[in-house]
Amino acid sequence: MSRLTFGAASQDSCIDRKTAPAYAESMEVRLEPELAAKVEQWSVETGRPVGDLVEDAITGYFSEVQQLRETLDRRYDEMASGQVKGIPGDEARRMLEERIAARQRSIA
Repeated sequence: MSRLTFGAASQDSCIDRKTAPAYAESMEVRLEPELAAKVEQWSVETGRPVGDLVEDAITGYFSEVQQLRETLDRRYDEMASGQVKGIPGDEARRMLEERIAARQRSIA
């Protein structure tokens, strides 16, 4: 594993320090060598510090997870209340296969 160590985020980072205070002045992140090389190369290409890139990636990840959780919670509530009815697995598969076949026919 490769280690990326970076200092506290800059003031213009995407993390809101009022709601997510820094717990340390620096952090060490262990990455597989291939991923660490990609991060370092991206840093060189963009001129942005490695720490900013890692913070942006982590922030984006948690934002996506939060959106997914909200969507799943909303869909569960819709099903539980009867607003939306589930589709049996075999029927869902059949419908999906029909859509795939129709798309393949339109491309050909």
